Amino acid sequence: QVQLVESGGALVQPGGSLRLSCAASGSVVGLYAMRWYREPPGQQREFVGEVTTSGGTRYRDSVKGRFTISRDNAKNTVYLQMDSVIPADTAVYYCTFRGVRDWWGQGTQVTVSS
Repeated sequence: QVQLVESGGALVQPGGSLRLSCAASGSVVGLYAMRWYREPPGQQREFVGEVTTSGGTRYRDSVKGRFTISRDNAKNTVYLQMDSVIPADTAVYYCTFRGVRDWWGQGTQVTVSS
């Protein structure tokens, strides 16, 4: 049974930075593409970005140049560095990967507000 645990969510002011972490219980981070999604209040869950097994990354347009995904295979952890945050980044953030099924963490709340 794989577990994904997100952490690092907080209240942050516009223009600030935050780093989210996603720790996996097994050695999955180096074996699968790892993705971040978010669910803004009252909206559907949406793709944020991913890091592939070869280290490539891709992002939704609205976060390009502001967010960076990285991973540490030795620590079985994926990170989402969020810079220059804006109120529209307010959401619950989830990490996920697709193995024989889709695995999701429980999410971590990010609130961008002054």
